[in-house]
This record gives sequence, C-alpha cells and structure tokens, in this order.
Amino acid sequence: MLNREDILNVIDLDIKTVEVKEWNGSVNVRGLTARERDSFEASIGASANLDNLRARLVVLTLVDEDGKRLFKDSDAKALGDKNAEVVNKLFDVARQMSGMTDADVNELEGN
Repeated sequence: MLNREDILNVIDLDIKTVEVKEWNGSVNVRGLTARERDSFEASIGASANLDNLRARLVVLTLVDEDGKRLFKDSDAKALGDKNAEVVNKLFDVARQMSGMTDADVNELEGN
C-alpha cells in the first residue's frame, strides 16, 4: 500500500516529444499538474474566455529536456500568432496528456 511519501515523491508527469516539421524540429510536451489544470480551466471562467485558448494551454506544457517550461504565460499571445495547425496539434497532445477529453474541451468552450 502506498503511503504519503510514496505518492508525493513519485514523478508522474509524462513528457512526450512531438515532431513539428513546420518548425524544423521537435518539442517536448508535458501534461499539466492537477493544480495547473484547475488554474487553466478557471482562467476560462464562466464567461468562457476562449481568446487564444490553444496557445494558452501550449505555453503551459512545452518544456525543455529537464521538464522546465519554455514559455511564460505572457508568451501566449506570440505563440498564438504561429501556425494554427501546429498550435492545434500541440494543444491536442497537451490536453490528452492532461486527461482532458473532447467532452471536457467542448464543455470549456460552452458547446
């Protein structure tokens, strides 16, 4: 049976390398922590703030080889100006790695 220390000390965040041919390389995507997911969903809020939704999630989940974030939250606007197909592809990987289903995304988007 797991104890408190076992649970808190395990590294349970996966990182997946994704090839992005449009950017001539690969990026690492990490799933969100429970706290990060709650914060992301709260940022959408009751008013369904969908502005730059995909880029906002992607900036939270792109990481370097050590698992450290590549971008600050404030970089979402600049990332939102990149190729929509690429950002959407990375968004899909990030949401799946974070346990977000299609139904969760539809709910967030108010559909």
